[in-house]
Amino acid sequence: MVGKKALLPDYPTLLVIAGPTAVGKTSVAIEVALHFGCEIISADSRQFYRELRIGTATPSIQQLASVQHHFIGNLSLAEDYNVSRYEQEVLSILPDLFVKGQIVVMTGGSGLYIKAVCEGIDVLPDADLLLRESLQFKLESEGLASLRGMLQKLDPEYYQIVDLANPNRIIRALEVCLATGKPYSVFRKHKPAQRDFRIIKIGLDLPREELHHNINNRVDQMVSEGLEQEARDFYHLRHLNALNTVGYRELFGYFDGNCALPDAIEKIKTNTRRYARRQLTWFHKDKEFIWCRPEAEEVILAVEAALEE
Repeated sequence: MVGKKALLPDYPTLLVIAGPTAVGKTSVAIEVALHFGCEIISADSRQFYRELRIGTATPSIQQLASVQHHFIGNLSLAEDYNVSRYEQEVLSILPDLFVKGQIVVMTGGSGLYIKAVCEGIDVLPDADLLLRESLQFKLESEGLASLRGMLQKLDPEYYQIVDLANPNRIIRALEVCLATGKPYSVFRKHKPAQRDFRIIKIGLDLPREELHHNINNRVDQMVSEGLEQEARDFYHLRHLNALNTVGYRELFGYFDGNCALPDAIEKIKTNTRRYARRQLTWFHKDKEFIWCRPEAEEVILAVEAALEE
């Protein structure tokens, strides 16, 4: 299937290939991009940072050389970045990419970044710095569980999909809830922006046991490739949001003497499995996704069927 002549659309098409971590998005996206003769835009917010390679499962040099990739290693850890800037930058390069070919592949597991490109970002109130400071103090004095409890009461809908291990997202949601008296989720229900390109969304998934096996193996591989040293190299920057993430956060706890190394590695596996479940919850809420196993031939068949509709 991958070797046969591609059925190309007559209208610019953004092909989204999404799914949980360790499901096999990178290899499938590369095969699909080679089949359609197109380029790839990364929608993995952790892979934006050039300093982080092992803990973010950045594509290998060989994989990056096989297809032109965008938004991988394009930032430094010290740079401020957000989903709004990502949306603007992706939309700015898409016209040129569509000139090269009618299909562009976007792949990754960062649902908010994918949604921003497909539908536009949400219009949210600006942050109240004093309110943020008080919430930050509550986090430091009472712990993340306290903020989770607040969010569950103020916005149970958003509580079901937010990364409960990410204090920044929880604090941001609480800022909006407390500043406006309305649930954060209300401000996220906007009318999708109109795009001048077609969007086809493919979701990749595996049976839970198989996905968990992949996750555990990937963590073991990261450790063997030097994840501990990579985390040590950036331990002094642990306050940065880019490092407040699974894989680094647990090792920082080990460096602080809070646990032994085997315990930290087991926590990485557990937290990665939890993160994968949250990713699937996010993507399954979007009924436009066509779900496939992580096999390039199956994805290509699904895409061609969608193009013929």
